[in-house]
Amino acid sequence: MTDEPIAPLLPTEVPPGHKSGFVAIVGKPNVGKSTLVNAWLGVKLAPVSPKPQTTRNRLLGILTREDAQIIFVDTPGIHLPRTPLGEYMVSEARRAVPDADIALMMVDLSTPPDRADEEVARIIQGAPHIPAVLVMNKADLLPAAERAEREAAYRALGLFDAEFTISALTGLNVRVLLEYLVERLPEGPRFYPPDQLTDQTERFIAGEMIREAALHFLEQEVPHSLAVLVQEFQEREDGLLYIAADIYTERESQKGIVIGRGGAMLKKIGTRAREALEAFFGCKVYLELWVKVRKNWRRDPKMLRQLGYTER
Repeated sequence: MTDEPIAPLLPTEVPPGHKSGFVAIVGKPNVGKSTLVNAWLGVKLAPVSPKPQTTRNRLLGILTREDAQIIFVDTPGIHLPRTPLGEYMVSEARRAVPDADIALMMVDLSTPPDRADEEVARIIQGAPHIPAVLVMNKADLLPAAERAEREAAYRALGLFDAEFTISALTGLNVRVLLEYLVERLPEGPRFYPPDQLTDQTERFIAGEMIREAALHFLEQEVPHSLAVLVQEFQEREDGLLYIAADIYTERESQKGIVIGRGGAMLKKIGTRAREALEAFFGCKVYLELWVKVRKNWRRDPKMLRQLGYTER
């Protein structure tokens, strides 16, 4: 196991008519972008939590079939940035659209459109040469009698080549949407080896899984002020995967919350993270976590670079 993009294998020949391309998924925070990517890939790759702004990096999820290779670009949620970290996140989402073959505007159908949705629509409409698809998620949370009015409200935000009402959580129309995307992609070769799952390294994925575990338990302002940096990632001779990581907060009070009384909270985070890591990597994991304070790290350019929150 190495710290390389996951599953680096050589590409193979593709059949005639093979489709390939990039599908950018853009929306405000917490509309289900990562949940949809995970559903399509059949594996929990992108971090998911009820906390807004869980996704901080632009993440490629690569789905290779015999007839197509679809590269999903999971992006951070569009929001009003208040820190350099927030500015980076919004920039990552904006930059994904012009380079895509298809752009998905994803919305939360269980709530009415707001100013953030309007901004996402402006970003999508700003690239008129790219097919735009309106994806209305969380249909399972809205009574069927109310859907038509809510769908019309989102449809009025812009001009779209197609629209789909889905539930990424239950699977409603998820396969139908995927087949539509494959049909609309251009013919082309595989851009990535057939077994490669993402452009990110195993070390990055491990850090995101640890952060997701922390988000599961932490409340209030702590999730936005938390970052994870994996310091060691190595497979030992006995087959055990050793991972050591630092969890950063911005204040001493937050550090105390993450650790918990007698270390109880950190133990819960570590247990949940280790179980997720073992399921993903398919081996036993020895996980060591430390909690450190880095004051105002979200505004520190050096720390942002160290954590990977810079344009690649």
